[in-house]
Amino acid sequence: MARIMRMGRVELKVLDLEKSVDYYTNVIGLEETGRMGDSVYLKAWDEYDHHSLILTKSNSAGIVHMAFKVESLDDLAYYEKKVEEFGCTTTRITSGTRLGEGEAVHFVLPTGHHCELYYEIEFLGNAVGTINPHPWPLGAKGIAPHRLDHCLLTGDDLKTVTRFFVEALNFRQSEKITTIDGEDLLGSFLFTGNKAHDLAFVKGPDAKLHHAAFHVESLNDVFKAADLLSMHEVPFDVTPTRHGITRGQTVYFFDPSGNRNEAFAGGYMAFPDMPTITWTEDKIGQGIFYHRRELSESFMKALT
Repeated sequence: MARIMRMGRVELKVLDLEKSVDYYTNVIGLEETGRMGDSVYLKAWDEYDHHSLILTKSNSAGIVHMAFKVESLDDLAYYEKKVEEFGCTTTRITSGTRLGEGEAVHFVLPTGHHCELYYEIEFLGNAVGTINPHPWPLGAKGIAPHRLDHCLLTGDDLKTVTRFFVEALNFRQSEKITTIDGEDLLGSFLFTGNKAHDLAFVKGPDAKLHHAAFHVESLNDVFKAADLLSMHEVPFDVTPTRHGITRGQTVYFFDPSGNRNEAFAGGYMAFPDMPTITWTEDKIGQGIFYHRRELSESFMKALT
């Protein structure tokens, strides 16, 4: 059966390219792997592919595109057909359009976000190798996350975008936020592997980024991330806490362009036969910030 393995990359718009590269390499702790035009390519130490993050110079912040990696070239053709059958127009991105990337299938989601599927990408390997590896690399910089983890996006029609990912891309919904009567969908958390979520949407304006998240190993690493953010005077959105939704541990903060980042640890394992967990609107504060039990104004309104 055709399979989408995981989120493979996200491209973010940044205002000052060199300032952003300094932040993502020295504070986040990613490795720069190449440059092409006004874009810089980066990866985390435990990722094998050429890049998972692209920073592109722009006059505004936000997301350019995100992409999911499929298991084979046949899967790419399979999902291309499924996306078209759903009613979305696809185009092929030719190999080499971006650094290290093979051919990709591009389409626009019902929420207005640009999305791609791909199989081929240059293989660089991780920082510890695959023979008798150490658990983490010596000399790691900054927060040093293992990998890009997920994105949270905003959109108006969450029912349609959820149906798209479930019907066209074979994702499943791990959790949802609804109005008290259950009629309207306010949040949707989607997975394709065994993580609590690979992608999520909350009600809001179309085509906006809420945050891009990086995976760290433990709650201790979330606190270490917060310490590093204070050392570098990076603006916080939310200091370390726990999510009710996904059960993850988290800290939220902003890159130099105002794009929100998250260092995320934990979260339960998801399985295809699990029932969808429902949170109602009256408990949304506890669902997102389990200890504080209320949402901050910045968390709802700071979008790029």
